Amino acid sequence: MEQLLYFLPCLYAFLACAGFCVMFNIRGAGIVICCFGGALGWFVYLLTAPLVHSEVLQSFFAAVAITIYAETAARVRKRPVTGYLLVALFPLVPGGGIYYTMEYCIQGETQRFLESLLHTFGVAGALAVGAVLVSSAVRLLTSFLRSRREKRNRGGCA
Repeated sequence: MEQLLYFLPCLYAFLACAGFCVMFNIRGAGIVICCFGGALGWFVYLLTAPLVHSEVLQSFFAAVAITIYAETAARVRKRPVTGYLLVALFPLVPGGGIYYTMEYCIQGETQRFLESLLHTFGVAGALAVGAVLVSSAVRLLTSFLRSRREKRNRGGCA
């Protein structure tokens, strides 16, 4: 029964990503790859819950996992990373947080508004930082390997 606590939310994330694939005009095997990325992100999010006890850190680790997966899938399929990454990140976007933040703002509940606003910004920022860190590391590694390859092809002369 405990396996359902992990399986069902990941299945729902997988299915939700399928709708976004249609919206982004992703076809064929790309749909399954994008949907698996969303399920993977949600699985990492759930798996890190008992370890970090923070939605912000859970979102960060999930974004890191999704970005590594999207970068790898894009390189293997020779496609842009953007489609894989955006679709896979959608299940983690704090839509509920945004909604409740605005609701508290409209109702004039300043304390709850500020708490919700900071939490929502924290989750959204963690997603962005996780994606940027991995993407930057991949770009640095790619340019380093390319420069080594070019240097080797020139015969080692600087």
